Amino acid sequence: MNRARKSEQRQETCEVIDFDEALLDSCPAEEKAELLGEARIIAKAFANEGGVEELEEMAQTLSCGFRDAEIERAHARKLSAALKRLAKDPWKDEP
Repeated sequence: MNRARKSEQRQETCEVIDFDEALLDSCPAEEKAELLGEARIIAKAFANEGGVEELEEMAQTLSCGFRDAEIERAHARKLSAALKRLAKDPWKDEP
Protein backbone atom coordinates (compact mmCIF):
# COMPACT_ATOMS: atom_id res chain seq x y z
CA MET A 1 0.00 0.00 0.00
CA ASN A 2 1.33 3.37 -0.98
CA ARG A 3 0.35 5.97 1.58
CA ALA A 4 2.46 8.79 0.28
CA ARG A 5 0.99 12.23 0.81
CA LYS A 6 1.35 15.21 -1.37
CA SER A 7 2.90 18.06 0.48
CA GLU A 8 0.50 20.90 1.08
CA GLN A 9 3.36 23.24 1.82
CA ARG A 10 4.19 25.62 -0.91
CA GLN A 11 7.61 27.03 -1.27
CA GLU A 12 7.90 30.76 -0.91
CA THR A 13 10.06 32.55 -3.40
CA CYS A 14 12.83 34.60 -1.95
CA GLU A 15 13.93 38.04 -2.98
CA VAL A 16 17.62 38.62 -3.53
CA ILE A 17 18.69 42.07 -2.44
CA ASP A 18 21.89 43.65 -3.67
CA PHE A 19 23.39 45.11 -0.50
CA ASP A 20 25.46 47.67 -2.39
CA GLU A 21 22.46 48.95 -4.32
CA ALA A 22 20.40 49.15 -1.12
CA LEU A 23 23.21 50.93 0.73
CA LEU A 24 23.64 53.54 -1.98
CA ASP A 25 19.90 54.04 -2.43
CA SER A 26 19.48 54.55 1.32
CA CYS A 27 21.77 57.58 1.27
CA PRO A 28 20.20 61.04 1.16
CA ALA A 29 20.09 62.47 -2.37
CA GLU A 30 22.89 64.96 -1.76
CA GLU A 31 25.25 62.35 -0.29
CA LYS A 32 24.41 59.90 -3.08
CA ALA A 33 25.21 62.56 -5.70
CA GLU A 34 28.53 63.31 -3.98
CA LEU A 35 29.43 59.61 -3.85
CA LEU A 36 28.62 59.08 -7.51
CA GLY A 37 30.58 62.22 -8.41
CA GLU A 38 33.56 60.97 -6.42
CA ALA A 39 33.26 57.57 -8.10
CA ARG A 40 33.28 59.25 -11.54
CA ILE A 41 36.41 61.23 -10.64
CA ILE A 42 38.14 58.04 -9.46
CA ALA A 43 37.04 56.22 -12.61
CA LYS A 44 38.44 58.95 -14.86
CA ALA A 45 41.72 59.03 -12.94
CA PHE A 46 42.38 55.35 -12.38
CA ALA A 47 40.19 53.21 -14.64
CA ASN A 48 41.03 52.63 -18.26
CA GLU A 49 38.31 54.84 -19.76
CA GLY A 50 35.82 53.71 -17.12
CA GLY A 51 36.64 50.03 -17.67
CA VAL A 52 34.20 47.79 -15.84
CA GLU A 53 36.91 45.43 -14.60
CA GLU A 54 38.97 48.23 -13.10
CA LEU A 55 35.94 49.77 -11.40
CA GLU A 56 34.89 46.43 -9.94
CA GLU A 57 38.44 45.78 -8.68
CA MET A 58 38.59 49.19 -7.00
CA ALA A 59 35.16 48.62 -5.45
CA GLN A 60 36.24 45.20 -4.18
CA THR A 61 39.41 46.64 -2.67
CA LEU A 62 37.44 49.34 -0.84
CA SER A 63 34.75 46.95 0.41
CA CYS A 64 37.36 44.47 1.68
CA GLY A 65 38.71 47.05 4.04
CA PHE A 66 41.76 48.42 2.23
CA ARG A 67 41.82 52.18 2.55
CA ASP A 68 44.27 54.85 3.55
CA ALA A 69 44.13 56.95 6.70
CA GLU A 70 42.10 59.65 4.96
CA ILE A 71 38.98 57.56 4.34
CA GLU A 72 36.78 56.03 7.03
CA ARG A 73 35.20 52.59 6.75
CA ALA A 74 31.60 53.78 6.26
CA HIS A 75 32.59 56.16 3.47
CA ALA A 76 34.75 53.50 1.82
CA ARG A 77 31.81 51.08 1.83
CA LYS A 78 29.47 53.64 0.26
CA LEU A 79 32.08 54.67 -2.29
CA SER A 80 32.51 51.00 -3.17
CA ALA A 81 28.77 50.77 -3.80
CA ALA A 82 28.93 53.87 -6.02
CA LEU A 83 31.81 52.39 -8.03
CA LYS A 84 29.86 49.16 -8.50
CA ARG A 85 26.82 51.10 -9.72
CA LEU A 86 29.03 53.06 -12.10
CA ALA A 87 30.49 49.80 -13.41
CA LYS A 88 26.99 48.40 -14.04
CA ASP A 89 25.50 51.47 -15.61
CA PRO A 90 27.65 54.58 -16.03
CA TRP A 91 24.60 56.70 -16.93
CA LYS A 92 22.40 55.77 -13.97
CA ASP A 93 21.92 58.65 -11.54
CA GLU A 94 23.70 61.00 -13.92
CA PRO A 95 23.36 64.61 -12.70
